[in-house]
Amino acid sequence: MGGSTFALSENFYGLLFIGLTAIYVVKGGMYSVVITEVLQFLVMTIAAIAVGVIALQTVSPETLAALVPEDWTNLFFGWELSMEWDGVMAAANTNIADHGYSLFGLFFMMMVFKGILVSLAGPAPNYDMQRILSTRSPREASLMSGFVSLVLFVPRYLMIAGIAVLGIVGLTQLGNLDPISSEGIADFERILPFVIKEYVPSGLLGLLLAGLLAAFMSTVAATVNAAPAYLVNDIYKKYINPGASDKTYIRMSYLATVVVVVVGVIFGYLTESINQVTQWIVNALWGGYAVANILKWYWWRLNGHGYFWGMLAGIFGALFLSDGFLLSNEALSFIDLQPDLLRFPLIMGISLIGCIVGSYQSEPHDMETLKQFYKTVRPWGFWKPVHEAVVAEDPEFVSDANFGMDMLNVAVGIIWQTSMVALAMFWVAGQHTAAMISAAVMIGTSFLLKKTWYDRLEPAEETPQEASSIPVK
Repeated sequence: MGGSTFALSENFYGLLFIGLTAIYVVKGGMYSVVITEVLQFLVMTIAAIAVGVIALQTVSPETLAALVPEDWTNLFFGWELSMEWDGVMAAANTNIADHGYSLFGLFFMMMVFKGILVSLAGPAPNYDMQRILSTRSPREASLMSGFVSLVLFVPRYLMIAGIAVLGIVGLTQLGNLDPISSEGIADFERILPFVIKEYVPSGLLGLLLAGLLAAFMSTVAATVNAAPAYLVNDIYKKYINPGASDKTYIRMSYLATVVVVVVGVIFGYLTESINQVTQWIVNALWGGYAVANILKWYWWRLNGHGYFWGMLAGIFGALFLSDGFLLSNEALSFIDLQPDLLRFPLIMGISLIGCIVGSYQSEPHDMETLKQFYKTVRPWGFWKPVHEAVVAEDPEFVSDANFGMDMLNVAVGIIWQTSMVALAMFWVAGQHTAAMISAAVMIGTSFLLKKTWYDRLEPAEETPQEASSIPVK
């Protein structure tokens, strides 16, 4: 060997972890995903808390305050992001301008608008929906959603804040951005490995890496396990081979899983920037996802064809309007805002046209099915023909008697979740007074939600629902 060093590339490790994840997803199915997600969540939570504690012990509030802009700890902001990093971390100013965060007020308004639409769409049609469908009653579904927010927000943002604080202090004390530069260009995606290398002690390094890998594998496993359910149930079983046996569907689910993993790996090799593809998914592709999933709850006329064509139009719109196709980032440079975020309303409009045209070019759902759905879900929105049909049969039917209380709970819930995020960040940054205020707000809103939401959850007959997934592998 002559003193040579044995090393494997990052691509090899990526393929290794994806391959291991795919194996236990294929062979274990939903049960293995659930068990491993619970274990991975425990590891990830311990690692997240550890990063927050390391940041709190390593960086004093005085040191951090001397290295960040004046308004860095202020929750409130104006129309523009008034944070100047000159003399501290000049590349941060360039990064803010390049990614369109300068007009932060407009950016925040667009993000709120997008968040409202995505929330109106309900659970995403992936593993989120599978988790909802796995519950036995609407009460359990509500408790599951609330519990996820409660147990995930604080540990997650302890890690995020800890990495940010350690990265800022470490890089500014070194006096340059060389540790996170690639070919002379500031690469902020390298902050995480820099923090791990410089600040995490050996005893916790393995646990932290295991926690990060757990978060990665948990997301991949849940997504990969959800994809075959749609491919097999909604396409193969419905249109190609509706009379096949369960064993055939299971074998097809294995094949679908492998295909999804292979396609994902190919896209991974073609991706040059994690931030770039994340911004495209969150700010552009969701424009195509949101409309069809909103209309399915709020418009009685939407049917399967409208949903299909709306989703397809949105996906192709996101693809062709991405940078390098029909609409480049330069074409959107007329305003100082993130280009992918500007694509969101354009793609949403394309998807809306697809939903409307697809629905009116086909027959609506039969009225009996619509009435049953309306009586069970009691959705808001444009359901007048269905409402009139239901009331004609049952004059005492009330469509939604809790609209006002629901809106109150939404507003309180937003404050509740924001207080948890703020608590974690203020605590790590050493802002003890602000952290105590955030904790008080969290406790107060928790008590209020118990009175206005938890205590009012209607007990329902717990009858197992038919899961919209393939047979358990």
